[in-house]
Amino acid sequence: MAMAWIWTGMVVLSVVFGIANGSIGAVGSAAMEGAAAAVELCLKMAGIMCLWNGVMSIMKASGLMDGLSRLFRPLLSRLLPRACRDPETLAALSGNVSANLLGLGNAATPLGVQAACRMAKGCGGWASDELCTLVVLNTASIQLLPTTVAGVRSALGAQNAFDILPAVWMASILSVITGLLAARLFSRLWRR
Repeated sequence: MAMAWIWTGMVVLSVVFGIANGSIGAVGSAAMEGAAAAVELCLKMAGIMCLWNGVMSIMKASGLMDGLSRLFRPLLSRLLPRACRDPETLAALSGNVSANLLGLGNAATPLGVQAACRMAKGCGGWASDELCTLVVLNTASIQLLPTTVAGVRSALGAQNAFDILPAVWMASILSVITGLLAARLFSRLWRR
Protein backbone atom coordinates (compact mmCIF):
# COMPACT_ATOMS: atom_id res chain seq x y z
CA MET A 1 0.00 0.00 0.00
CA ALA A 2 2.85 2.39 0.81
CA MET A 3 4.41 1.85 -2.60
CA ALA A 4 1.13 2.80 -4.27
CA TRP A 5 1.20 6.12 -2.44
CA ILE A 6 4.85 6.69 -3.31
CA TRP A 7 4.31 6.00 -7.03
CA THR A 8 1.17 8.11 -7.09
CA GLY A 9 3.05 10.96 -5.43
CA MET A 10 5.87 10.71 -7.95
CA VAL A 11 3.44 10.81 -10.88
CA VAL A 12 1.54 13.78 -9.42
CA LEU A 13 4.79 15.68 -8.77
CA SER A 14 6.00 14.96 -12.31
CA VAL A 15 2.78 16.29 -13.81
CA VAL A 16 2.74 19.37 -11.54
CA PHE A 17 6.38 20.24 -12.36
CA GLY A 18 5.78 19.50 -16.04
CA ILE A 19 2.90 21.97 -16.07
CA ALA A 20 4.86 24.55 -14.04
CA ASN A 21 7.88 24.32 -16.37
CA GLY A 22 5.82 24.19 -19.54
CA SER A 23 7.22 20.77 -20.42
CA ILE A 24 4.13 18.61 -19.91
CA GLY A 25 4.56 17.25 -23.46
CA ALA A 26 8.05 15.96 -22.55
CA VAL A 27 6.64 14.37 -19.37
CA GLY A 28 3.99 12.57 -21.42
CA SER A 29 6.54 11.42 -24.02
CA ALA A 30 8.90 10.16 -21.31
CA ALA A 31 6.05 8.24 -19.67
CA MET A 32 5.14 6.51 -22.94
CA GLU A 33 8.78 5.71 -23.79
CA GLY A 34 9.35 4.34 -20.28
CA ALA A 35 6.25 2.15 -20.47
CA ALA A 36 7.32 0.78 -23.87
CA ALA A 37 10.85 0.07 -22.62
CA ALA A 38 9.46 -1.67 -19.53
CA VAL A 39 7.26 -3.98 -21.62
CA GLU A 40 10.17 -4.75 -23.94
CA LEU A 41 12.47 -5.58 -21.00
CA CYS A 42 9.78 -7.78 -19.41
CA LEU A 43 9.41 -9.78 -22.61
CA LYS A 44 13.17 -10.25 -22.93
CA MET A 45 13.42 -11.25 -19.27
CA ALA A 46 10.54 -13.74 -19.55
CA GLY A 47 12.59 -15.95 -21.85
CA ILE A 48 15.64 -15.78 -19.61
CA MET A 49 13.56 -16.56 -16.51
CA CYS A 50 11.98 -19.52 -18.28
CA LEU A 51 15.44 -20.81 -19.17
CA TRP A 52 16.79 -20.64 -15.62
CA ASN A 53 13.61 -21.96 -14.02
CA GLY A 54 13.89 -24.87 -16.47
CA VAL A 55 17.48 -25.40 -15.37
CA MET A 56 16.23 -25.40 -11.75
CA SER A 57 13.61 -28.02 -12.63
CA ILE A 58 16.25 -30.19 -14.30
CA MET A 59 18.46 -29.83 -11.23
CA LYS A 60 15.57 -30.96 -9.03
CA ALA A 61 14.75 -33.92 -11.26
CA SER A 62 18.40 -35.02 -11.51
CA GLY A 63 18.94 -34.85 -7.75
CA LEU A 64 21.50 -32.04 -7.94
CA MET A 65 19.27 -29.79 -5.80
CA ASP A 66 19.08 -32.50 -3.14
CA GLY A 67 22.87 -32.73 -3.23
CA LEU A 68 23.21 -28.98 -2.77
CA SER A 69 20.65 -29.12 0.03
CA ARG A 70 22.64 -31.84 1.82
CA LEU A 71 25.77 -29.72 1.38
CA PHE A 72 24.14 -26.74 3.13
CA ARG A 73 22.45 -28.63 5.97
CA PRO A 74 25.43 -28.50 8.38
CA LEU A 75 25.81 -24.74 7.89
CA LEU A 76 22.07 -24.11 8.20
CA SER A 77 21.91 -26.28 11.32
CA ARG A 78 24.46 -23.98 12.95
CA LEU A 79 22.79 -20.74 11.80
CA LEU A 80 19.18 -21.83 12.39
CA PRO A 81 19.24 -24.73 14.88
CA ARG A 82 15.58 -24.62 15.94
CA ALA A 83 14.25 -24.31 12.40
CA CYS A 84 16.40 -27.20 11.20
CA ARG A 85 14.75 -29.62 13.63
CA ASP A 86 11.73 -29.74 11.32
CA PRO A 87 12.58 -31.71 8.14
CA GLU A 88 10.14 -29.75 5.94
CA THR A 89 11.50 -26.41 7.11
CA LEU A 90 15.05 -27.64 6.60
CA ALA A 91 14.21 -28.79 3.06
CA ALA A 92 12.66 -25.40 2.24
CA LEU A 93 15.65 -23.57 3.75
CA SER A 94 18.15 -25.71 1.85
CA GLY A 95 16.30 -25.24 -1.43
CA ASN A 96 16.05 -21.51 -0.80
CA VAL A 97 19.78 -21.13 -0.15
CA SER A 98 20.61 -23.32 -3.17
CA ALA A 99 18.39 -21.29 -5.49
CA ASN A 100 19.81 -18.02 -4.17
CA LEU A 101 23.33 -19.37 -4.65
CA LEU A 102 22.51 -19.96 -8.31
CA GLY A 103 21.02 -16.47 -8.63
CA LEU A 104 17.49 -17.78 -9.12
CA GLY A 105 15.75 -15.33 -6.82
CA ASN A 106 12.36 -15.99 -8.42
CA ALA A 107 12.69 -19.71 -7.71
CA ALA A 108 14.06 -19.05 -4.21
CA THR A 109 11.22 -16.80 -3.07
CA PRO A 110 8.48 -19.44 -2.69
CA LEU A 111 10.85 -21.68 -0.74
CA GLY A 112 11.86 -18.78 1.51
CA VAL A 113 8.23 -17.85 2.13
CA GLN A 114 7.42 -21.48 2.94
CA ALA A 115 10.32 -21.68 5.41
CA ALA A 116 9.41 -18.32 6.97
CA CYS A 117 5.76 -19.37 7.44
CA ARG A 118 6.83 -22.59 9.13
CA MET A 119 9.34 -20.73 11.31
CA ALA A 120 6.76 -18.07 12.29
CA LYS A 121 4.46 -20.63 13.89
CA GLY A 122 4.61 -20.25 17.64
CA CYS A 123 6.39 -16.88 17.58
CA GLY A 124 3.39 -15.05 19.03
CA GLY A 125 3.35 -12.33 16.39
CA TRP A 126 7.02 -11.38 16.84
CA ALA A 127 9.80 -12.42 14.51
CA SER A 128 12.23 -14.78 16.20
CA ASP A 129 15.99 -14.31 15.93
CA GLU A 130 16.11 -17.22 13.49
CA LEU A 131 13.39 -15.70 11.31
CA CYS A 132 15.33 -12.43 11.21
CA THR A 133 18.46 -14.39 10.26
CA LEU A 134 16.52 -16.02 7.41
CA VAL A 135 15.47 -12.59 6.15
CA VAL A 136 19.11 -11.46 6.26
CA LEU A 137 20.25 -14.58 4.40
CA ASN A 138 17.63 -13.99 1.70
CA THR A 139 18.28 -10.29 1.37
CA ALA A 140 22.06 -10.56 1.18
CA SER A 141 22.33 -14.01 -0.42
CA ILE A 142 25.66 -15.27 -1.71
CA GLN A 143 25.43 -15.81 -5.46
CA LEU A 144 27.81 -17.91 -7.48
CA LEU A 145 25.91 -17.26 -10.70
CA PRO A 146 23.90 -14.02 -10.72
CA THR A 147 21.59 -15.29 -13.46
CA THR A 148 18.89 -12.66 -13.06
CA VAL A 149 21.35 -9.76 -13.20
CA ALA A 150 23.16 -11.39 -16.11
CA GLY A 151 19.81 -11.80 -17.84
CA VAL A 152 19.02 -8.11 -17.45
CA ARG A 153 22.50 -7.20 -18.70
CA SER A 154 22.11 -9.52 -21.68
CA ALA A 155 18.66 -8.13 -22.48
CA LEU A 156 20.11 -4.62 -22.45
CA GLY A 157 22.93 -5.56 -24.84
CA ALA A 158 25.95 -6.37 -22.63
CA GLN A 159 28.74 -8.11 -24.58
CA ASN A 160 29.65 -10.42 -21.69
CA ALA A 161 26.79 -10.60 -19.20
CA PHE A 162 28.82 -12.57 -16.63
CA ASP A 163 31.92 -10.32 -16.52
CA ILE A 164 30.64 -9.00 -13.19
CA LEU A 165 31.25 -12.30 -11.36
CA PRO A 166 34.23 -11.24 -9.16
CA ALA A 167 32.43 -8.10 -8.02
CA VAL A 168 29.23 -10.04 -7.33
CA TRP A 169 31.10 -12.70 -5.35
CA MET A 170 32.90 -10.13 -3.20
CA ALA A 171 29.83 -7.97 -2.64
CA SER A 172 27.56 -10.90 -1.79
CA ILE A 173 30.04 -12.52 0.62
CA LEU A 174 30.64 -9.22 2.41
CA SER A 175 26.93 -8.44 2.57
CA VAL A 176 26.09 -11.85 4.06
CA ILE A 177 28.87 -11.62 6.65
CA THR A 178 27.88 -8.07 7.58
CA GLY A 179 24.19 -8.96 7.71
CA LEU A 180 24.74 -12.02 9.90
CA LEU A 181 26.99 -10.08 12.28
CA ALA A 182 24.41 -7.28 12.49
CA ALA A 183 21.61 -9.78 13.11
CA ARG A 184 23.60 -11.38 15.96
CA LEU A 185 24.46 -8.00 17.44
CA PHE A 186 20.89 -6.72 17.31
CA SER A 187 19.49 -9.96 18.73
CA ARG A 188 21.83 -9.61 21.73
CA LEU A 189 21.03 -5.91 22.16
CA TRP A 190 17.29 -6.60 21.91
CA ARG A 191 17.44 -9.16 24.71
CA ARG A 192 18.97 -6.59 27.09
